[in-house]
Amino acid sequence: MRSVLRALRRLAPASTRDISRATGLPVPIVAALGNELRRRDLLTKERPSRLTPAGLDVVAELGMDLTLDATCTTCEGRELVIPDVLEEAVRRLGDLMESGPAADMSIDQSHCTPETKVRRVLALLAAGALPGGNLLLIGDDDLVSLAVAVVGDVLGSPIVERVTVVDISPEILAYIRKVSAGLGTRVETVEHDLRHPLPTELHNGFDVAMTDPPYTAEGARLFLSRAVEGLRPGPSHSVFFSFGGKSPDEMLEVQREIMALGLVTNGYIRNFNEYQGSGILGGVGFFQHLLTTTSTASHQGDFEGPLYTGDKRTRQREYTCVACSTALRVGPGARWTSVAALRDEGCPQCGKGPFRPGRLVSADEPPTTLAVTVDEPAPAPAPAPAPVPVSEAAPAPAPITTPAPVPALAQPSHSLRPGWQRPTPESRAALEQRARPCLTRQADEGDLPAIGEFEAEIARISFGEDAVDDPARHASRVGRSMEKSKEGMIVAHRPDGETVGWCWVSINQNQMTGDRYANFRSLAVAPLDNRADVAELLLTEGLEFCLANGITEVVGRVHVGNVPMRTVYRKFGFDPATLTMKLRLPEEESR
Repeated sequence: MRSVLRALRRLAPASTRDISRATGLPVPIVAALGNELRRRDLLTKERPSRLTPAGLDVVAELGMDLTLDATCTTCEGRELVIPDVLEEAVRRLGDLMESGPAADMSIDQSHCTPETKVRRVLALLAAGALPGGNLLLIGDDDLVSLAVAVVGDVLGSPIVERVTVVDISPEILAYIRKVSAGLGTRVETVEHDLRHPLPTELHNGFDVAMTDPPYTAEGARLFLSRAVEGLRPGPSHSVFFSFGGKSPDEMLEVQREIMALGLVTNGYIRNFNEYQGSGILGGVGFFQHLLTTTSTASHQGDFEGPLYTGDKRTRQREYTCVACSTALRVGPGARWTSVAALRDEGCPQCGKGPFRPGRLVSADEPPTTLAVTVDEPAPAPAPAPAPVPVSEAAPAPAPITTPAPVPALAQPSHSLRPGWQRPTPESRAALEQRARPCLTRQADEGDLPAIGEFEAEIARISFGEDAVDDPARHASRVGRSMEKSKEGMIVAHRPDGETVGWCWVSINQNQMTGDRYANFRSLAVAPLDNRADVAELLLTEGLEFCLANGITEVVGRVHVGNVPMRTVYRKFGFDPATLTMKLRLPEEESR
């Protein structure tokens, strides 16, 4: 709690993930502590959160009122900065990730970001492990082998003699072979189950190794042991080790495994690795530079037993369906072994979701009584929304108006049947196919110029001659909001990275009733042959973001003359709720 209070004082306003990254505590722990603080009126109900005056008083009483932050603002504590010359490598690796194999969460996979891949290569260079030499990758679902090859291609020559990837996945290895063939770096792939010692031909032949193992002490020992088997004998050979944040007791086990192998820590950077997913750990992990010594040796033979986080889990967790309040068990011995499986199947009571995590329980404990009974059969899932027609005479985007203050809303009527339901997996896949080659992702700072153009066009459509249509001003405004939180900001882009669509949904709270609701702030799509499908995909993702955050009411504003966007709203089941009246008064003559 002290760590969370200190981080809130220093970082406010801060999201749950920001606090998780700053403290090293799992996101569910931070969220639970935040809820306790809100119940005591020590933390604001608005998000991102900040301490209330009462909370600030508590921090002062505890002697934690100092907000000095010495973290480097250039590298953000990661010790490495990606030079401009490698921005192309970041972009290319992002494209390769989108077309590469998906992460398998059941075996602790969670792909690191393109920036992290490049930073790992820079760490190899900074440590003197590259250029030159032979690199061994023990597992490579993060495609670091391709990062090494792409960086070499961008710089004009290979930066390593040989890269060897050892992985159990034929899909990952096939993708690495396919892509690396045209990059000029020698990449060898070996399909192998790391529960068994490395093939003899890989022993004692490498100058440096890198691994990102399963996030268990057993996983760390096994993968580091295989790295040691592949390194040349003798001291001062490098092993670069990525791992997720754990409790002090769990980390003590991991450090004991490192010591038992005769390895010594030469460097350690918290929050060096950023991952897509891995939300429970705040999406980050540490990066450790280990060195061999004269005592380094692997004593690991064949490995049997639990290896992955899911294998070691002995208790179930209760999840509550946000839509109907049904309590469901997930974990060993339950109908669903993972929450991903539950999401894919949907709530057995109402067919929907999302699901709010609850307490850990033993498998033999009686289930929690359902909080709500269902008086009528749940409606069948609605078919996929019809394509959104966009008037050919309309300007380029099909937008809604720029943000405006939202008046206090009436108490939502929870008895109303939802006007939109999440599409089935089949309908969702068909929609994504219709929207191709365009893809979607969370917006970032690099999208701001394009977003500024979209917002300016939205203003012109909505307000005509009265519009503020300077793209730079709109980009600056969105950029300030992006600094606080990028959640709910979605862009569509071509495979080459060009931004061609923009959707912005924010979560607000009614100051009079306390109810949370979503504000559909912007939707715009550039002129494309499949423009309506891209708009539909963006709006669908925006509504899915609302569901994932437990939101059941969405509001949006649209200018009366914006026929394309009014059509979009109708197609997705929005009902007219308010009408904004406008009156112009004559200007008084100057006297």
